Amino acid sequence: KTGNAWFAWDNYRRFLQCYGMAFGLKRDDFDAIISDYKQKMDTPYKSGLTGKQMKKVALAYKSLILDTGIEVIEDPFEQLLTCIQSIFESWEKAKAKAYRKIMGISDDWGTAAIVQAMVFGNISDMSGTGVLFTHSPRMSSDSLRLWGDFTVENQGEDVVSGLVTTLPISKVQQTIEQRETDITLETHFPEIYNTLKEYVFQLIYDKGWSPQEMEFTFEGPSRKNLFLLQTRDMAMREMKKQMIFDLEEILSKEIFLGHGIGVSGGAMSGRIVFTLDEIKKWRNTEPKCLLILIRGDTVPDDILEIHASDGLLTARGGLTSHAAVVAHRLEKTCVVGCGNLICDEKKKTAMFNSTCLQSGDFISIDGQEGSVFKGLLRVKQK
Repeated sequence: KTGNAWFAWDNYRRFLQCYGMAFGLKRDDFDAIISDYKQKMDTPYKSGLTGKQMKKVALAYKSLILDTGIEVIEDPFEQLLTCIQSIFESWEKAKAKAYRKIMGISDDWGTAAIVQAMVFGNISDMSGTGVLFTHSPRMSSDSLRLWGDFTVENQGEDVVSGLVTTLPISKVQQTIEQRETDITLETHFPEIYNTLKEYVFQLIYDKGWSPQEMEFTFEGPSRKNLFLLQTRDMAMREMKKQMIFDLEEILSKEIFLGHGIGVSGGAMSGRIVFTLDEIKKWRNTEPKCLLILIRGDTVPDDILEIHASDGLLTARGGLTSHAAVVAHRLEKTCVVGCGNLICDEKKKTAMFNSTCLQSGDFISIDGQEGSVFKGLLRVKQK
């Protein structure tokens, strides 16, 4: 028992959303509810809500589920069995099959469920969660450099799904990626950072492991509050020569829109698209035109759109988010976490401060530097 009402109701809200989505409800329906409450309370972040307000959000989620005719099971053991069965059944869903086909995953395998105790990165503003690489994906050096994403007062799913704007792990990463924040794990949670660094040195140097991708959660700022959730071999990125924008053209025009985190690819210009139907339309009318998919964030369901487009730009998410991993695997140009982007998929508009772009307009992104520009720009070999 923590005595923290916000924490308790936030966890119940998360459970209800995952439960509802397992039965076919859309994440956008839940997002609309919490966005409405944040707007009413004049706070951009859910952490700005009080415990009582978070309770209202959770109960609104529950009403949405019940109004759809879905029964919310209250018995914890029955919940667990239902969730495990839902995981097994998800393997045969159409979108899962499409994802496997695109990513080259065999249909002959299956999915598994792990049942384990939970640790919480949303327990207070001194808790958090993240994903780190033991080596920088931006450099070809063999030197150990802690790199990746973390966030405060959130859970791991928020980082991996690209639901939040993430923070850099180290000061070096902050500088190289030109992050617009003074917060890093190294500076604000030094004991967590140094402990992770110890573990990395043990795995790589003492045990001889290959470069790793590690997930972690901390329930407080001290060493005893750190939990390593999993580690796996890091997918090493091949350093290729990329295209860059013509600097003279950029400097001669007022076309800068914003800055995010460059994930993969080089400089490219293309038309803005929001849906698979739009992508198909442009492929028929202008088959040589490059297309850039714009999203607030992405989920695995967006795999068809990402695969069919040439580039991806998101408002939220970090280097280790689902969007970033998939875009890199599919060799797409990708920029995530463009903080001043407001994406409205229903209206098919992308707002950058006072500049509004619509579906079909040209936009330019740099998958290395993370810069975003208005219009069609010339590119050249770096």
